[in-house]
Amino acid sequence: MEKIKHQLKEAGFKGEWADSADILEAYSHDASMFEIKPELVVYPKDAADIERLVKVVSAAKDNNPNISLTARSAGTDMAGGAINDSIIVDFRRHFTDIDLVTRTFARAQPGVLYRDFESRTLKHGALMPTFPASRDLASIGGMVANNSGGEKSLEFGKTKDFINELKVVFADGVERTVKPINKEELDRKMGQDDFEGEVYRRIYELCEAHYDLIKAAKPNVSKNSMGYTLWEVWDRESGIFDLTKLIVGSEGTLGFVSEINFRLVPAKPHSGLLVLFLKDIDDLGELIPAVLAHHPATFESFDDQTLWLSIRFMPSFLKLIGLRKFIKLLLSLIPDGWQLVRGIPKMILMVEFNGQTEAEVRAKIKALHSDLKDQKARYEINGFEEDATEGKSEKFWLMRRQSFNLLRSKVKDKHTAPFIDDLVVKPEHLVEFLPKLRVIIKKYNLFATIAGHVGDGNFHIIPLMKLEDKNERATLLPAMKEVNDLVLSFKGSLSGEHNDGLVRGPWLKDQFGEQVLGLFVEVKQIMDPKGIFNPHKKADANWEYSYSHIRDHF
Repeated sequence: MEKIKHQLKEAGFKGEWADSADILEAYSHDASMFEIKPELVVYPKDAADIERLVKVVSAAKDNNPNISLTARSAGTDMAGGAINDSIIVDFRRHFTDIDLVTRTFARAQPGVLYRDFESRTLKHGALMPTFPASRDLASIGGMVANNSGGEKSLEFGKTKDFINELKVVFADGVERTVKPINKEELDRKMGQDDFEGEVYRRIYELCEAHYDLIKAAKPNVSKNSMGYTLWEVWDRESGIFDLTKLIVGSEGTLGFVSEINFRLVPAKPHSGLLVLFLKDIDDLGELIPAVLAHHPATFESFDDQTLWLSIRFMPSFLKLIGLRKFIKLLLSLIPDGWQLVRGIPKMILMVEFNGQTEAEVRAKIKALHSDLKDQKARYEINGFEEDATEGKSEKFWLMRRQSFNLLRSKVKDKHTAPFIDDLVVKPEHLVEFLPKLRVIIKKYNLFATIAGHVGDGNFHIIPLMKLEDKNERATLLPAMKEVNDLVLSFKGSLSGEHNDGLVRGPWLKDQFGEQVLGLFVEVKQIMDPKGIFNPHKKADANWEYSYSHIRDHF
């Protein structure tokens, strides 16, 4: 990498770079079960630095076919999308400006943490609502790269639905603005005699030539982060061509995002929960539509394993929320202790409503409570709890949001192995799907929590494994195949939010079929002809490579 450093200096690169042993070790893993040590970490100062970096690496690719660039911000990716054996491009050091915030949109750089972004938008009474559960740790650049969603996706959709425009450094090392355009604007783009013109022309031709196949490829579920979102790029009926839909969720495999313009929505000042404690899930298929008929803002769930984990490691919450809030949390859990006396629930459902006033929220909660209480025996609900204020509902959100962190940090001799962590099936199938899923988990003797967005049918299953043990590691592939086959038998998606990375990229053919996978490969070749952006992800993934980079020490 000495030659690359010299060339960057010659090109006027203003940022920094590092390749000490401790730095390379720190950047060799993210929140996934993989580890790949890079050769160099660079910290670009601005968009011009990214342009210089891309041009230098593109020129070097001819003589060094293994050189590549992988973008990284907060490093919270659970699929291994932010690690690479060549050059890591860190956006967290310098790309942290929040340029402009209004009540309807905000412009910021990809290294900004979502929590800092939200604190600014809330001052304007606005919200970008597609934040993930890791909202306190994640960056907005990672949210764009993964097309993130979360607890509010039921009401608002995913990150792709909140992009006004992006600034993107293309593979030719030129930063350009990408936004939805009409057919007249598209024709002008396609008429350009440059790399941008070629990208628009060839992507349009691909979408038009395979229009029906592409539209039919969209997974028939409410959310998806598998593959490239080709089915939303070109729409004949509206005449809109939107390349942002291809960039968002592409894991930095098609170019580097240097600035994000988000659409914002009004932040409703009040929220509250109705919490349901289920004895079993036999009637989940009927219960879910009954709840959804009331149009909740959020419909979340966690299982009995998550509940016990939260109780077992309750002192850990002290560090998260402080002593005062911790004491309030302990006291607030007493009513739920009485619920536990009546029997351990198999699943806890959290139905959130938002409103302009507390009275509005309370009325919505009471209406649903009344409807479900009349059907209490039918639905096997062994308890309700109303929390008509956000403060009172904090205990449930802590259990739901912090279960992964507890698993990762508190269970000795076992480590989180997120390899079946983001599946989606239609909610009406859950009553049949979840028992079959539990059979597979039991078959492979996996200790795993099941939590997720029940209103979307999107679940996060995080097994605990001793991956340095060859016998346990050997169960990864067969267990993954069985779970994937089960999901696809229900016409679901293998990823709703966490993206492909090293985990699910190898299964794109299973998800979409060989013909559509071929279109994904073509998209990659069009937008990244030399293959400089984030190799071994998306259409460039294979399981042999991924498996060979599973961590063997923690």
